[in-house]
Formats: sequence, structure tokens, C-alpha cells
Amino acid sequence: MSSEVVALHQVVKHFYRKNHPPKNRELSFIQQFTSSFKRQKEVVKAVDGISFQVKLGQIYGILGANGSGKSTLIRLISTLLLPDSGQVNVFGYDVVKDSFRVRQMINRVSVEAAFFKRLSAEENLVYTARLYDIPVKEARRKAEQILSRLGFESRRMHEGMEDLSRGMQQKVAIARALLTSPILLLLDEPTTGLDPKSKRDVQDLINDVRHQHDAVVLLTTHDMIEAEKLCDQVAIIDNGKFIAEGTVKELKSLISQPEATLEDVFIQLTGKDLSEE
Repeated sequence: MSSEVVALHQVVKHFYRKNHPPKNRELSFIQQFTSSFKRQKEVVKAVDGISFQVKLGQIYGILGANGSGKSTLIRLISTLLLPDSGQVNVFGYDVVKDSFRVRQMINRVSVEAAFFKRLSAEENLVYTARLYDIPVKEARRKAEQILSRLGFESRRMHEGMEDLSRGMQQKVAIARALLTSPILLLLDEPTTGLDPKSKRDVQDLINDVRHQHDAVVLLTTHDMIEAEKLCDQVAIIDNGKFIAEGTVKELKSLISQPEATLEDVFIQLTGKDLSEE
């Protein structure tokens, strides 16, 4: 088996955005009124010719601002979107031709995780377990173990998802992803909305999953400390392109600044400050 779990080659994904043309005051009222109904299509390249590989045993981080393309990249790898060009392989399987096989090996946690809101956390987790042919008793036991590690009280498993805070819902989303013991875990800003202790608990759990279950983790974040703490390799994405890639130490060496932080590197390379988002 190849050591490359995830391999992307020149992947492109663009979207069309409709814009109203700017007003031209030299036009007559009728012409302005007519032109207001005309929309121009603008091509937005969310992912623009990206190539990279993630190897066995790695936690690979993608660091970028909101709208930089990192979530689109996760959706492409998880088969939720199709690339316009280029190729995405997971364990040698093409995400377009072999999407069903790929989905059997992965799971994903995203900041906008969807649930059956009127069902309880336990009911949502059991539903997921049944989709993967996991016995209900085993699913309940495993879910309680994971949620306990995340500081989620077992008594609250019976409350409706709509009654849980945003942070608690995120913990259930993480438990749901780990319930199926995925070989590849795709984490799209998994600690967003969590308090500092819960964030630290999630980060420790991610490390445990990598070491104890030989899972490969692909993590998107705009948290510099999180990227530095967890990731073996980090790519900085900006406007759909990777503008730097390497270990944290290698990235820090890109700028001539004594005791540079990852945040210093990011700001200098992108001109953006993630602390303002």
C-alpha cells in the first residue's frame, strides 16, 4: 500500500457568482431600470490548482482565513463536491469514480455540522451507528466514552440537539465522526465555538486518535496555536492557492524575523490578520 493516504494533483474548483452591473448615471431612467435586471457572472476560484500529499501517520493542517478555500478543499476530498479539473485520490481511490469506497474510509467534522435537531444527542449517534452497521449497544458505549473525554455529561445525551449549546453540538459532531473509527478523519475547524478547556480536550483527543488508531487527520483551522500544537505539516492557503507548505519550523524560517511565530509568518505572507475574524 502506498504511504500516501491523500493525494491531490492540480485540483481546481470554481463557482459562479452573479453580480449586478454598476450604475451608469449617463443612461436614461429606462435604460438604468432595464440594466438593473441584468446580472453578470463572476467566476470565483475557490480552489486554484492545488497539489499536495498526506502520508500515513500525519496530522496535516490547512491554515487560512475565512473564504480562503480550505472548507471547499475538505468537501472535495470528502466527495461532497466534484473537482472541475485535476484529481483527488484517497488510499488510491479516485473520489469521483470510487466515491462510495472513499466514503467508507472517511468521516468529517465541520463547523456547520447537521443533525436531526428534535432528536437527542444519543438518538443522532445511534442513527449514525446503524448506517455503519455498528450495534446499538456498542455505539452507546463508545459514544459515552468519547463524549466523557470531551467533558460532555452523560445525562445530557437524552436532551434534544436544539436544546444544546453550539459548543456541545460540536462535541456531538466529533463523537459522531469518531464513532465509525475512520481511517481518514477530515476536521473542518473542529474547535470553533468551544471554550478553552473543551478546545484543549478535543486537541488531545485528536492526538490520541492519530497515535492509538493509526488514523490520518486532515485539519483546517484559523487557530495558529492549534496548528502549531497538532500538525506535522502545515499549508497556508490564500485565495484558493497554497502559498507555503512545510513543518512549522520550516514555515517560520521563511521570514527574517527573530523568534517569529506562525502568526507572523501568516500575516507577512497573506497580509491578513486572523485574530480580527
